[in-house]
Amino acid sequence: MSTLKNLFDVNGKKVFVTGASSGIGRSAATCLAESGAKVVAIARRADRLKEWSDETNGETSYFVADISNKNQIKTIVAKIIKAEGSPDILINAAGLNTREHADDVTLEGWDKTLDLNLSTPFFIAQAVVEEMKKRKWGRIINYASLASRRALPSSIAYGASKGGIEQLTRAMAEAWSPFGINVNAIAPGFFPTELTVPVFNDKERSIRNAKQTCIGRNGELHDLNGPLLFLCSKSSDYVTGQLIFVDGGFTAK
Repeated sequence: MSTLKNLFDVNGKKVFVTGASSGIGRSAATCLAESGAKVVAIARRADRLKEWSDETNGETSYFVADISNKNQIKTIVAKIIKAEGSPDILINAAGLNTREHADDVTLEGWDKTLDLNLSTPFFIAQAVVEEMKKRKWGRIINYASLASRRALPSSIAYGASKGGIEQLTRAMAEAWSPFGINVNAIAPGFFPTELTVPVFNDKERSIRNAKQTCIGRNGELHDLNGPLLFLCSKSSDYVTGQLIFVDGGFTAK
């Protein structure tokens, strides 16, 4: 039985984090490693992963892989599990936004976005869930977005993928929560990452976004740590299939 002291404890949990070379994925990997979890960071850029591992306190390792091709995911995950063991927690943080206007969306851009943002999280989860079932415990955290509920400029494919993540999270919870696996999603507001450089470079838009929040500012990456630890730990034992907005109240207005 959990005590209040260890309610948010992730010490010793094995965690796979995709998209861990930058942005929200890197921040999540750092938060969990420094909270005592054993973190396996997964991304394409070997130099960025090594840099992260070298500078992060805690038990860290990394695996260089391109998970954008859904046909290769099963093979890639099998290799990671063989090298690192199976995860207790999966963080699906890899993503992209091509920022094509609706009139200019290409088949290539649409498919790349939907594959990485929507297909990849499901098929990675499918590849790791059997071992979680055997342990009768697991956590899967997807990353949704303001775009799950709001239409954002030049983000039609991105919005479609993130709207899909919201429903995918519910469906995964319905399928796997009876086996002790809770599945939830975090929906960040506007945070400064590689993905949002065009937004923050537009100073007027960045100021408008901040004013739209109830708090009056855009997000800082550490703002995501509390909700992440909540969803990864025993404190969320009775929470599944949910979307948690971390947006400073942007969607409250």
